[in-house]
Amino acid sequence: PQRSECPSHFMREQGGDKVEQTPRSPQEPAGPGLPAQPDRLVNRQEDDVDLEALMNDMNASLESMQSDTVPLLQNGQHARSQPRASGTRSVQPQASPRQKVQRSQPVHILAVRRLQEEDQQFRTSSLPAIPNPFPELCGPGSPPVLTPGSLPPSQAAAKQDVKVFSEDGTSKVVEILADMTARDLCQLLVYKSHCVDDNSWTLVEHHPHLGLERCLEDHEVVVQVESTMASESKFIFRKNYAKYEFFKNPMNFFPEQMVTWCQQSNGSQSQLLQNFLNSSSCPEIQGFLHVKELGKKSWKKLYVCLRRSGLYCSTKGTSKEPRHLQLLADLEDSNIFSLIAGRKQYSAPTDHGLCIKPNKVRNETKELRLLCAEDEQSRTCWMTAFRLLKYGMLLYQNYRIPQQRKALLSPFSTPVRSVSENSLVAMDFSGQTGRVIENPAEAQSAALEEGHAWRKRSTRMNILGSQSPLHPSTLSTVIHRTQHWFHGRISREESHRIIKQQGLVDGLFLLRDSQSNPKAFVLTLCHHQKIKNFQILPCEDDGQTFFSLDDGNTKFSDLIQLVDFYQLNKGVLPCKLKHHCIRVAL
Repeated sequence: PQRSECPSHFMREQGGDKVEQTPRSPQEPAGPGLPAQPDRLVNRQEDDVDLEALMNDMNASLESMQSDTVPLLQNGQHARSQPRASGTRSVQPQASPRQKVQRSQPVHILAVRRLQEEDQQFRTSSLPAIPNPFPELCGPGSPPVLTPGSLPPSQAAAKQDVKVFSEDGTSKVVEILADMTARDLCQLLVYKSHCVDDNSWTLVEHHPHLGLERCLEDHEVVVQVESTMASESKFIFRKNYAKYEFFKNPMNFFPEQMVTWCQQSNGSQSQLLQNFLNSSSCPEIQGFLHVKELGKKSWKKLYVCLRRSGLYCSTKGTSKEPRHLQLLADLEDSNIFSLIAGRKQYSAPTDHGLCIKPNKVRNETKELRLLCAEDEQSRTCWMTAFRLLKYGMLLYQNYRIPQQRKALLSPFSTPVRSVSENSLVAMDFSGQTGRVIENPAEAQSAALEEGHAWRKRSTRMNILGSQSPLHPSTLSTVIHRTQHWFHGRISREESHRIIKQQGLVDGLFLLRDSQSNPKAFVLTLCHHQKIKNFQILPCEDDGQTFFSLDDGNTKFSDLIQLVDFYQLNKGVLPCKLKHHCIRVAL
C-alpha cells in the first residue's frame, strides 16, 4: 500500500534520523479485544496526529518570539517551563536519557498546559518586565523598609529647642538647627511675631544672677552660646539701633583723646575704621577706668589701655612702658557685657559699668573683670573698640549683609519705610509750583504754619463730625495708646533704661504718661548719647483740646499728629524723631 498521507521530504527526513520509539505504557492498551498492530502501522498513525500538533506548536513558537516580555507568575517567578534559548519553544519537563527525543521529532502539547499559559499571559500582559534595581532590599534578610539607623549620622540635621523671652516677659520655645546663627533666629522670630524687619533686631544674652547682658553678634551660633550659659540665664528678643551705628558715624564713638595709632593717621572716618579692621594695624584705646579688684569689694581708678593682645593697666601713673603694664583681661576667650545694676550689686562708683567675662565662667563672680567709665560715651567707646578688635572684618560683613540683600530685592517689592534726615527738606506749596525753602528761619516759620493748618483742619472735622458714640475730643485723648511708641504709665528711670537698651542713637524716642501732671505726657528723646525729656501739655482753644511742646506755639489735635510733625521737622527739639522704642509679645 502507498503512504500518501505524508510529504516525501518529511519521509526522507524521518528516514535519515534514528528515532527511538517510546514503549507503550501498560495504562494505554491497544484496544479492548483488538490484536496488536504492526509497528509500521502504529508509527504511521502517530505521524498523522503529530503533524497537526507540530503545526500548532510552530505557530505558538512564532507568537512567543514576537512578544518581548516573559510572563510572570505571582511572587516574581517565571512560568513552569524552563528558560529557553532564543527562537525555541518550551516543552514538557525533560525526560530521562532513555526517553530523550530528537529536536526534529514532533511531540504532543497538552491542552491543559496551553490553557494555563494563556491564562498567565492574559493576567500579566499589562505589566512590563522592569528589572528590580534594588534586589538586596527584597530578600527575606533585609526588609524594604529603612530602619532609623540605616542613614549616616551626618545626614540627620540636629535640632534643639531654645526659649526666647521678650521685653514684656512673654516667651516662645523655638526649634532651631544646631548651626543656626543669631541673625537667622532673629529673622525667624520677626516672621513669627509679624514685625517689620529693619535689621535692628538682636538677641540678648541676659544673666540676671550676675547682673550682666550683651547683644550677640549676628554670626554667633546660638547653641554654642547657650552651652556657656547658666540655668538662670536666658535669651531676650530686643531692638538695638546702635548695633552698627559706629560704621555710619565713627567719629561720634571714638573721641580723639582716647584713640592712638602706631602710624600717622589723617583722622578721617574711613581711615579710622580701616585702622580697626586691618589686622596689621595697632590701634589703642586709652583712658582712666574704675577697676574692681578680683575677690574684693574695693574699686581703684587706673590708667587702662586696650590693644589687640588684651586689656592692660599701668602700675605707674599714665606710663605705657612694657615694664609698667599689667594684663587685666584677654580678648580671645572672653566677651564684653554691660552692667545692669552695678551700683546695687557691685557697689560700682558710676552707672556706666562694663564687664569682661571669660566664657568658662557661669555663676562665679570672682573671675569677672568689672570696670566703670565716667560717662556713657566713654563706656560705649570701650565696648565698641573691644568688639572691633576681637571680631574685625566679621563685624563689617555682618553690617554689609542686610544692605546687600536689600540691593538684590526686586524693584517691585515694598521697601521698609525709613525716614532719612538728609532726604527731607522744607517745601513751600503756596504758589503755583513748589520750591525748596533754603532759609532756616523761613523753614521754621513754615513749620509753624503747617501746625496751625492741622489745627484748622481738626477744628473743621469736629464741627462736621458724625454723631458717633465716641466724642472726637475723647478720641483724641486715647487714640495714641494704639501706637507702638507710646509706653503708658512708666517711670522716668524705666524710660531711660529702655532707651539705653535699644541703643543710644540720635532720634530714638518714646512717649509716656507724665507722673507729675496726670493730663500731660512726656517725650523721651536721645541726642548725642544723652537722654532728654520734653513735657507735652494740653491746652484749650475755642473749646477744643490741643497738645503742644512749645507752650502753645505749635498745637496738635492728638499725639499722632505731634509725632508725625516732629518726624519731619525738628522744631524746638534738638533733632528729629527717627526711631521709636518698641516692645513685642512673642
